[in-house]
Amino acid sequence: MTTINLTTKIKASKQIVFDASRNIDIHQQSASESNEKAIAGVTSGLINLHETVTWRGKHFGFYLTHKSRITIMNLYDYFVDEMEHGKFKSFKHEHFFEEENGITIMRDKLQYETPFGIFGRLFDALFLKKHLNQFLLERNKVLKEVSEKQI
Repeated sequence: MTTINLTTKIKASKQIVFDASRNIDIHQQSASESNEKAIAGVTSGLINLHETVTWRGKHFGFYLTHKSRITIMNLYDYFVDEMEHGKFKSFKHEHFFEEENGITIMRDKLQYETPFGIFGRLFDALFLKKHLNQFLLERNKVLKEVSEKQI
């Protein structure tokens, strides 16, 4: 299993950042490089507990689909999205939010497993982990920009 941990500091309230993080439209904006679109489930606005979204985007030259469900949500503190269908063996993205002196500290913990045994692990080590890290960094950059404009 591979784990990616990121921390992003945002000059906005925890509620603003939390809602931006579960906003389908903002996610699509941040994933424009992969042309990622929500094609089923919640396709616009805020996603909530037990709801699903199916994404279609171009990664590594292929159009892939990925269906996630929000499995846990503690408003403004924490939520989890987990893959229901997709190319991963498992995929769990935890989102943590803490506010200190008007700054929200947003933490991402992404854990996933690749299929295909040693070949999947090799692909992960050579390409996938870096790709997903960059994908999250771009997402967080857009979340920061959008959230800080709402003050």
